[in-house]
Amino acid sequence: MDLSLFQVSGEPYDIGYRLGELARPVFTDYMEQSSAWRAVRRWRGDPFVQTLRDAAGAHFPALLAELDGMAAGLGWSAEDIFLWNCRGELIHNAPDGCTTLASVGGDARFIAHNEDGDPFLRERCALVEIQPAGKPGFVSFYYPGSLPGHTFAANRAGLVQAINNLRIRVPAAGVPRMILARAVLNAASLDEALHMLRGAPAASGFHHTLGCAGDERILSIEASAQRCSVQTVSTIAGHANHLIHPGCEAEAQIVTDSSRDRQARVDHLLSTLTGPIKPAALLEVLQDRAPSGLPIYRDDPLDPDDENTLATALFELGSAGVSMKVYRQRQCVFDTVIARISPAQTCA
Repeated sequence: MDLSLFQVSGEPYDIGYRLGELARPVFTDYMEQSSAWRAVRRWRGDPFVQTLRDAAGAHFPALLAELDGMAAGLGWSAEDIFLWNCRGELIHNAPDGCTTLASVGGDARFIAHNEDGDPFLRERCALVEIQPAGKPGFVSFYYPGSLPGHTFAANRAGLVQAINNLRIRVPAAGVPRMILARAVLNAASLDEALHMLRGAPAASGFHHTLGCAGDERILSIEASAQRCSVQTVSTIAGHANHLIHPGCEAEAQIVTDSSRDRQARVDHLLSTLTGPIKPAALLEVLQDRAPSGLPIYRDDPLDPDDENTLATALFELGSAGVSMKVYRQRQCVFDTVIARISPAQTCA
């Protein structure tokens, strides 16, 4: 079955409202079964939540308006939808997983990503094509009721972003990570995205794999409340759901058994690849079911992190644009090419 693509455009509140409408048929049932939501909603009225909202409004007011529109489209309170989009700051062990691979060799550059989330959402997510006024616009995987951008996406400036959950134990009074990840998709270049991640105060943390059509670099970025660590991928690299860059030892985090096992398995499998990397090899790694330990591809209803692989994305970055393919259980269900537009065209 093809993955549905919904097109949404307009002013921030209107975009959010439409996203809320799209999610409304499944959202209440989703939240009622979610242990994460039961934990998050205990934060209603807490002063820390207001500091997060204040930071979001100070740095990215349009995205706060988008969230408020989403709440209206869902028929939920703006407070509860903001809470839900701050789950990484509030419960630290949010059930959003993922594994990302990046490869650079000659003229070939690939980013491949397993999107792991609540098994309830299997067949209940979508792809959205968002066109905000005056911004490049982007195509993203969309969890019902969550700002697009914290999964995998490519924008029309050629920027590709894949996000991995980091379980940071000590959040800060800053911009919630899901808002920051969504803001990156408004960037017109890799340097602009990097400037945004370095400049905005992060409330918790995500790992961002970033590349851009026409730019030779692919970056591995651990953007957390304490630091923004940037590594350039020289040949091939993989990342699961915990901080691994040198110097990360100073930041308290939760490393689940699944994340530890997946990181070790990714490192092993990537070390066995030789010669020019083919996209099929990256997909095989992401489909791996380890002979021991917890697997990269996750389909166990009893997964200890309560996560299953909902989709796999493969991006090929060229000089003029990005090829984007999305797979479910090895079957390609979405295939498009996003041509890179110039900043002048964005503002037209």
